[in-house]
Amino acid sequence: MLESSNYEQNTLELSGSELNTAQKPTVETATTASGSCNGLPSNGAKITPQTKKPSELELSWLAHGDNFVQRHIGPDADEVQQMLDVLGCDTLESLIEKTIPSAIRINKPLNLGGSRSESELLGELKDIASKNQLFRSFIGMGYYNCITPAVIGRNILENPAWYTQYTPYQPEIAQGRLEALLNFQTMVIDLTGLEIANASLLDEGTAAAEAMTMSYGIKEKSKVKAFWVSEDCHPQTIDVIKTRAIPLGIEVIVGNHQTFNFEQKVFGVLLQYPASDGAIYDYEDFINRAHAADALVTVAADLLSLTLLKPPGEFGADIAVGNTQRFGVPLGYGGPHAAYFATKEAYKRQLPGRLVGVSKDVHGQTALRLALQTREQHIRRDKATSNICTAQVLLAITASMYAVYHGSKGLKQIAERIHKLTVVLATGLQRLGYEIKSELFFDTLQVKVAGTEDILERAIARRINLRQIDQDTVGISLDETTSKQDLIDLFEVFAGDKTVPFTIEELASVNFPLINPPQAGLVRTSSYLTHPVFNQYHSETELLRYMYRLQSKDLSLTTAMIPLGSCTMKLNATSEMIPITWAEFAQIHPFVPLAQTQGYQILFQQLEQWLAEITGFAGISLQPNAGSQGEYAGLLVIRQYHLQRGDTHRNICLIPQSAHGTNPASAVMAGMKVVAVACDEQGNIDVADLKAKAEKHKDDLAALMVTYPSTHGVFEESILEICEVVHQYGGQVYMDGANMNAQVGLCRPADFGADVCHLNLHKTFCIPHGGGGPGMGPIGVKSHLVPFLPNHPVVPVGTEQGIGAIASAPWSSASILPISWMYIALMGSAGLTKATEVAILNANYIAKRLEAYYPVLYQGKNGLVAHECILDLRQFKKTAEIEVDDIAKRLIDYGFHPPTVSWPVPGTIMVEPTESESKQELDRFCDAMIAIREEIAEIESGKVERKNNVLKNAPHTAADLTASEWNRPYSREQAVYPVNGVREHKFWPAVGRIDQAYGDRNLVCSCLPMDAYSV
Repeated sequence: MLESSNYEQNTLELSGSELNTAQKPTVETATTASGSCNGLPSNGAKITPQTKKPSELELSWLAHGDNFVQRHIGPDADEVQQMLDVLGCDTLESLIEKTIPSAIRINKPLNLGGSRSESELLGELKDIASKNQLFRSFIGMGYYNCITPAVIGRNILENPAWYTQYTPYQPEIAQGRLEALLNFQTMVIDLTGLEIANASLLDEGTAAAEAMTMSYGIKEKSKVKAFWVSEDCHPQTIDVIKTRAIPLGIEVIVGNHQTFNFEQKVFGVLLQYPASDGAIYDYEDFINRAHAADALVTVAADLLSLTLLKPPGEFGADIAVGNTQRFGVPLGYGGPHAAYFATKEAYKRQLPGRLVGVSKDVHGQTALRLALQTREQHIRRDKATSNICTAQVLLAITASMYAVYHGSKGLKQIAERIHKLTVVLATGLQRLGYEIKSELFFDTLQVKVAGTEDILERAIARRINLRQIDQDTVGISLDETTSKQDLIDLFEVFAGDKTVPFTIEELASVNFPLINPPQAGLVRTSSYLTHPVFNQYHSETELLRYMYRLQSKDLSLTTAMIPLGSCTMKLNATSEMIPITWAEFAQIHPFVPLAQTQGYQILFQQLEQWLAEITGFAGISLQPNAGSQGEYAGLLVIRQYHLQRGDTHRNICLIPQSAHGTNPASAVMAGMKVVAVACDEQGNIDVADLKAKAEKHKDDLAALMVTYPSTHGVFEESILEICEVVHQYGGQVYMDGANMNAQVGLCRPADFGADVCHLNLHKTFCIPHGGGGPGMGPIGVKSHLVPFLPNHPVVPVGTEQGIGAIASAPWSSASILPISWMYIALMGSAGLTKATEVAILNANYIAKRLEAYYPVLYQGKNGLVAHECILDLRQFKKTAEIEVDDIAKRLIDYGFHPPTVSWPVPGTIMVEPTESESKQELDRFCDAMIAIREEIAEIESGKVERKNNVLKNAPHTAADLTASEWNRPYSREQAVYPVNGVREHKFWPAVGRIDQAYGDRNLVCSCLPMDAYSV
């Protein structure tokens, strides 16, 4: 968390010499002394060559010769000028002057230094990473070391064909990752014993919180507002739940399941299985009593343990949540990891997050897509029970491939080995005189000691981390990576000055409770992962081929531009991605002592400083791990600010009608009441209506949520007045930072009135979308809000006044923050500004080229857009019976991912090219759109029939082309090769247009038998 930021300050103050990176401004133009010319002083005296000091520009050839900025930005100087000529502008600066209101422009460069070379920065970041210490961590608490199979690490996690995909809203070109996610859902369903699972959530803590709010929604009519949580849950989970409960008025009761008798009414309960301290309990009687008291039961379960333990669905759980991190996903100092969420079929309509379902295409072939309820939360807006609009797709796919690779037998062998090692450890510790508190355990022991200080010191001396449960108990959690030598070292730690009087081999013959159990009722007897997909890819050759078959079905940035409005699909440079695989970042437990993570602390401090400089805010919290979480955290900070001032009644949140559905959902979750503000005919906030609503609710106004540039892709001229109105009536301004890519280096949210802003690092700052996750949504706040930023119960961050934990880990998905660090340092001040200018240029170039064919729906006062434009396609429904989806699917035949469809205005597409696309690619897209307009014109003229044409039948597959019969009123060539450029590189959709309604009427969310996939 950054304490302060002063834009007028010329030098950023950072502690330690290692913090002075990428901070020194570079001279970008040669200058001479005032009144001088050609290097001569104004008095006319000569300067001899010996006394002349070379300028930095003159010595620039000494620097590395790599120019990252030119490689990140798609158009070169000539192409930039050609596009400016089309727009009638002489320079980029003149375009920006016409686009952005002068009143909010910043008049000096950002204080971030100059662009740096990739090789130089990788070396520098490696030095920072080396300050992290790689101890062996046996801390547990939901996080474990694991082995990522190299074939999965190289070909999924490190593969841009997987990590540059977008959310699979266009399922015809996303069948690969949808199948992998269906595998994930099947894996979770099988292991938990429940009937339906989603495609992942952000982390275990937020999944548990989602279970609480889902249970609350289901039991809403009961009017009960208390939720019971076992004290045996992970402490970070308990804190995230408390944070979520407070604004909703839910009472959280933390207690012992063995003594709680349900005399107090609760709508739901949460249990940990195994418990955070490792103990395994038989919860069946407790769950029966909970159901008798009309409470829903959530079990937070370790997924790997369920290969040996009776699954929650078999002992009565209504919901199961947890983390899939130990299925091959690196620790990463807390993330990103894919949480899971499973429940009963009866609650499928209340399931939060995304859900992959099975449907069919127009040919009757099995096809996958996101089920309807994926979008229902957005449609519900302020009626939503969740604001989650994302998932952890890349990590869920990694976990699912881990299960595919190992299969049920392999997973069970891994679990049995961990359990056997834990029993050996327990037996040895008992022989050393220590008491093991739990009779039954899986991988975690509670060891009673006479004071923990000596044990912990001896462990640290051997570079080992243990968990201190209390003053007399330490916890030890083993995992897939634990070795014989680890056990020897642990025994020596606990033996102290004594000699260990036994060998590992002597202990290996002991009984293993979960394998030969004294309590058979807790041991799993049911089968799991029986589907062929988990039983036929166990060799690396077969798995590699399977992954590449799936990869070939998906369009990513490796294929073509993904021009999605509001989603900013820009270059994720390879050099930015490399550091996340370094062990110094990837193999650190989130709860190790801070002294072991000095490299991470340097990176956090620098990144916070840079983001503060870019936005103008005084403090940054890196904890929110998605844009939706950033929204929620920002509103909670505002809520806490009002409460601390005694303004407990301030709960009205003004939200423009154009806002994304997560905005009102987040406001409701933050305990606020939503009041909609009208937009005018130009798509801008209706200032008169805003003033009227602010005046009406002046005593209760808490906040305004505003997106800038607007959701409609325009820099609203009235933004200063909008913010002033809200402040005048005592409210705070929350800015949705989804469109920050149009601001960096040109204007700053804090300068023109925002009090809080979340930043999508997975948009503006180059963390890739990963097929729909991971993401990062840190928030920036002004100085008066800094004390209320998120804190954490395990690792000290924030202040006591903070809002509580938003995510399970203190810096959530810490391991992907080096991506944004690299991007900002590589670009430097001038590079970041240039990127913003070119993003605006590219969007306006597309709008200009296409305006004669498709009306541009919203424009600024000079007829310009921001970094995205909305093309109005609604008229074609009347003139040719062509829907927006028809045009979107036809774009696939031209080799493009369609833009954002029917948002924020139904019947339109929103196009955002970003700065990374070349003029050649922009022209290819424009040419495709113009060609499609000509195809529509043929329908309008009657030359082509309205029900059977090349748009209605799009996209066309290879099977269409090779079919023995062709009964369509256009040629096969026109269908699949509409322009010559497609012949050079053709992306083939895996299936034809998908029947969405069929899939929702026949909801299936787990793997089908293999014969269902045959045509």
